[in-house]
Amino acid sequence: MLELLPLVLNIVRRPSPCKNSNLIMLVKGLGKRLLSAATNHSAKNLNGFCAVIQTRNVHAIDTDFIHEHSNKPRILITGALGQLGSGLAKMLRDKYGRDNVIMSDISKASKSVLESGPFLYADIMDPRGLKEIVVNYEIDWLIHFGALLSAVGEANVPLAMKINIEGVHNVLEVARQYNLKCMIPSTIGAFGPDSPRNPTPDLTIQRPRTIYGVSKVHAELMGEYYHYKYGLDFRSLRYPGVISADTKPGGGTTDYAVEIFHEALRTGNFECFLRPDTRLPMMYIKDTLRSTVKFLSFPNDKLTMRTYNVTAMSFTPEELAEEVKKYVPHLKVTYRPDKTKQSIADQWPQVFDDSNARADWNWYHKYDLETMCRVMFEKLASQQKLSTNVTTGDQKIGAM
Repeated sequence: MLELLPLVLNIVRRPSPCKNSNLIMLVKGLGKRLLSAATNHSAKNLNGFCAVIQTRNVHAIDTDFIHEHSNKPRILITGALGQLGSGLAKMLRDKYGRDNVIMSDISKASKSVLESGPFLYADIMDPRGLKEIVVNYEIDWLIHFGALLSAVGEANVPLAMKINIEGVHNVLEVARQYNLKCMIPSTIGAFGPDSPRNPTPDLTIQRPRTIYGVSKVHAELMGEYYHYKYGLDFRSLRYPGVISADTKPGGGTTDYAVEIFHEALRTGNFECFLRPDTRLPMMYIKDTLRSTVKFLSFPNDKLTMRTYNVTAMSFTPEELAEEVKKYVPHLKVTYRPDKTKQSIADQWPQVFDDSNARADWNWYHKYDLETMCRVMFEKLASQQKLSTNVTTGDQKIGAM
């Protein structure tokens, strides 16, 4: 029992902001008895304390979610098992503490996710369940990643409307009711064929023609409405295509830029579902996550808008393939445009203008096409324990 003393001291000696007053009263009451027994150095008192716990059927107290640092935000991430959730949770935990960032999803988490920090089941279609989490775990920030991506959404429009629109309504209402900082990411897909494509500014005609894009514009506008109507601290970043070695492609239109690395190492052949000249904005995942943390941390009253473009580079499949061949010279690339995905890509920006993000909250990227490719191959070579050499010129990357 003595190993609990530091935790008990922290709970008993400070006022707790926890909304679950019954739990706090129980912990504090038991804690005071433990402290008293320990102070008197009496084994009899300690044994008596343990007997009280057994008598009251209090076998264990879950301390995983106790708010250890009241000056740091408690953060809930929905849809956290997707491409960005795990990485963002790690970065936020490094900044605010492991137990102050709670991942959630409707899917079963892996052992590594469960061991990395708090994880809960949370369904955005169940607003009561979301409210219970917000109250019970003292949530201050709500980051909503749950969504169906572009090509997947086009294949199941009713489901996309349910998740991407109704789900957003639930998230915004919970954030309003409990005065949370709320971030709902947007996308290059929020623009359409009538938008200027090179460059595409923050404020312009959008009018997308995919359900994914329509739902993202809806989220942007609803978030701004809640900000001006209710004072909600709503924020959104329009992400470009995100490239990562840590997660598998999820059915998005820009996912060719992830698949090519895997296929280059696995088979040496890659069939691209877009034309070779299809230019789209992209970002390496570390830049994406870094921009998100920086944006979330920036003072609300210093932002000049609620939704910003962010980007790092723009390239075509052909340009990416040439860079990849510096590491896998034998790579053979063919092009077989998918009608749906090509149609989507032809409506999206070619170059993103993120000058407002750079001016307002000092955003800057670290990875361009060259450095992104180098890091991707280093990570994938390490993950796959390659027995073959991946080279660039006379430099070997990830030889095992």
